[in-house]
Amino acid sequence: MLAAQFMALLDVFIVNVAAPTIGSDLHASGADLQLVVAGYAITYSVLLITGARLGDRFGHGRVHLVGLALFTTASLACGLARGGTELIVFRLVQGAGSAVMIPQVLSLIQRTFTGEARARALSAYSAVLAVGAAAGQVLGGVLVSADLLGSGWRPVFLVNVPVGLALLVVGRRVLPRGGATEREKARGLDVPGLVLLAAAVSLVTVPLVLGQEADWPLWSWFSLAAGTLLFALFCGYESRLARRGGAPLIAPRVLRHPGMGLAVLRVMAVMAVNGGFLFVLTLHVQGGLGYSALRAGLTFAPTAIVFGAVGLTWRTWPAAWQRALVPAGFALTALSVAAVGLAFEGGGHGGAWLYGAYAGVGAGLALAFSPTLTRALAAVRTEDAADASGLLATVTQIGQLLGVAVFGTLFFHRLESLGAPQAYTSAEALLTCMFALAATAATGAVSGLVLRRR
Repeated sequence: MLAAQFMALLDVFIVNVAAPTIGSDLHASGADLQLVVAGYAITYSVLLITGARLGDRFGHGRVHLVGLALFTTASLACGLARGGTELIVFRLVQGAGSAVMIPQVLSLIQRTFTGEARARALSAYSAVLAVGAAAGQVLGGVLVSADLLGSGWRPVFLVNVPVGLALLVVGRRVLPRGGATEREKARGLDVPGLVLLAAAVSLVTVPLVLGQEADWPLWSWFSLAAGTLLFALFCGYESRLARRGGAPLIAPRVLRHPGMGLAVLRVMAVMAVNGGFLFVLTLHVQGGLGYSALRAGLTFAPTAIVFGAVGLTWRTWPAAWQRALVPAGFALTALSVAAVGLAFEGGGHGGAWLYGAYAGVGAGLALAFSPTLTRALAAVRTEDAADASGLLATVTQIGQLLGVAVFGTLFFHRLESLGAPQAYTSAEALLTCMFALAATAATGAVSGLVLRRR
């Protein structure tokens, strides 16, 4: 399950490094290339909660295998695409496969494990979840630079095919494929709720992933406003449905679960910092410093390695430290991202201490994210597994998109105000963004403490 999770997460980011090569090979326009990169995130975000509910309805193991098969087939089609339009369509399908596949991971963890075993599984899950972001950048750089058999960018998609086939063989043997319980069948799918939420997420997601490149045209603001309105309508509809004794898409008791609101806030903040950090640093090292795809990808290796190590081991640390881990993680993240910006100041390539700052970002994000997710989900009731997993998976993705949109826009606006793009001006734009990211991380810690007291 975690191998499938990792593979799907790679595809959110692996295409970023390969995008210039894809554009030149397929003669894709800027808009086409943007949709190649963003199309996956759009369908993935929109359909996540739908995928969670399908697993609750038809069996999480069975639905996971269906999503895995769709994702693997779409990956093959992407790798063989002959034009930009084909690649865009197959990327949309690939994102839909991920949305069906990924929510089942959390649901199966919650239904299969209890107590200490569940906490260990959730720690491994949270480590894989965020390591996939940085690892996608690294692997994308390696595969594009290798140019295997003159295939250029195609291996970034084709690498999923043998892995997906192997996981399908293993998954058929080890995953539970039972159907829904009678209680879950009676609950139904809440189709009106699904339609309202999908429309709301679509209207918010599309301008977040496309508006920045188009310099935030008027339609993007109308879309965001309409998405906010539809989300309010969705909340009102779900509340009325619950009061009438119906089966809402997300059970109100999940939202009222102790610590869930704080967890949503913190996950959103961590993922926004993570997405913004990866995006603006990629812009600087490839655009400002002229790094190759391989070197740009390897830039994120220390962050990914340390995130994974801390995410898997934090539970073994002294008990006296546990309550302070999340605030300390936010604080370490704030200091480390600011240090990364200062290391590149003046247009240089950073010194040896830059790698310490990269490691600090990985450790800080892991401490802010992994305990938050584990503690929020460890006590969720089995029958609420699909609701909780769909909710937090969607929050995770929206947080990433917000980070890319907000901090990417800040980077480009700052770069434009400084004049012609070059190493020095790019470094100044990066420094501004890193300070903004540090402020966001600090706010995450403070807001969490305030909400806890309340």
